[in-house]
Amino acid sequence: MTPRVRFAPSPTGRLHLGNARIAVVNWLFARCHGGRFFLRFDDTDRERCRPGYLAAVCEDLDWLGLDRDGEYRQSERGAVYEAAFARLRARDRVYPCYETPEELAALREAARRAGRPFRYRRGTGPPEAERRAREGATAPHWRFALGEGRIRWQDLVFGAREQSLAELGDPVVRRADGGWTYLFASVADDLDLGTSHVIRGEDHLANTGVQIALFEALGAVPPAFAHLPLLLGPDGRPLAKRGAAPPLAALREEGVEPRAVVAVLARLGTGRPADPGDDRTTLCRDFDLAAYGRSPARLDPREIRRLSVRMLRSMSFAEAAPRLRALGLGGIDERFWRAVRPNLERFEEVADWWRICREPLSPVREDPGFLEQAAALLPERIEDADRAAAWIAAVARASGRRGRDLYRPLRLALTGQEHGPELKCLLPLLGAARARARLEGQRA
Repeated sequence: MTPRVRFAPSPTGRLHLGNARIAVVNWLFARCHGGRFFLRFDDTDRERCRPGYLAAVCEDLDWLGLDRDGEYRQSERGAVYEAAFARLRARDRVYPCYETPEELAALREAARRAGRPFRYRRGTGPPEAERRAREGATAPHWRFALGEGRIRWQDLVFGAREQSLAELGDPVVRRADGGWTYLFASVADDLDLGTSHVIRGEDHLANTGVQIALFEALGAVPPAFAHLPLLLGPDGRPLAKRGAAPPLAALREEGVEPRAVVAVLARLGTGRPADPGDDRTTLCRDFDLAAYGRSPARLDPREIRRLSVRMLRSMSFAEAAPRLRALGLGGIDERFWRAVRPNLERFEEVADWWRICREPLSPVREDPGFLEQAAALLPERIEDADRAAAWIAAVARASGRRGRDLYRPLRLALTGQEHGPELKCLLPLLGAARARARLEGQRA
């Protein structure tokens, strides 16, 4: 069977690293097993969902390179839910309830005072005569009759699990305003779209028994379930609870490489650290749901930033070339890329070095006498790094300078920067004429 998985965010905010991890693992599972990956927006919360967030989620997924095989919105799938609801009604597995929120609160309070959990079951509400009096006058909400017994399943991360239905209350599947709850809509969607594996966060583990009961009540075989432990920050506190998981948009604005985000999130919790060479091929080769541990995984966003720099500084020219063209830097060749690559923190910084090497620059002159001495020793041509290194060595011998005293004034005059790529690699890119002019204090 071809695997079919989905990422189902609620468009109530920007994606952060916690829910992006779920998207990455679902996408890898599909792509590594020849399956299909769908995006489903759980946008039934009319008050909190915003249209702008739908576009933002797609933008974030595109940035990560997580292509989709289809996109759906729950707000547009009412016919699917009506059909599934009708099947449950025909089987007498749902029933109307007429309690007001205040009455439900009173029932919960009475259970609390009695020292027992509140479990709503058929017959919990008002007497039959009162219920009949409310019919037609008040719109009901509808509950799913769970029944008794135990639900057992094999979670692909947490192993054998079971849940006693007798310990649970009958969940609401349809609200009084006609809207659908997450528990029901998600099951109806997974059934209609043929979801084979539900891969989601550990916080949904408690819902699984109820959802399996819904699948079975609809006459369907439930999908396989896999729940990933929640993420902790470097201090051991939950990322989601304190809002410390940075949104993907912030990482993108920082210039973080998306491949670094995907690699760290894919490896998190497997015991195998992310590597600068991680790409789709290596991640698929190593992917295994069973490799994810059951303990919460710690995520330090600084790890992503460090890996991003390492990936950037090992990036081949073939990989960089399309991005250079997109920045209008199609004139950059492999020699230039290799020269500036070791000092990049963000990909876009290559444009700064292109301007330094190709556009007029007003030099910063410290110790003009030394710079004039260096200019006098400069050969007519500097074809390569070896010729540049020979000139630097000659300047060192003539001046008696070493280290910072030698390199700082040369670098400031030639580039206007205190730090950067090796001078012996930059000089052939600058050219002898431009280098001489800058050493002599000219704008060149």
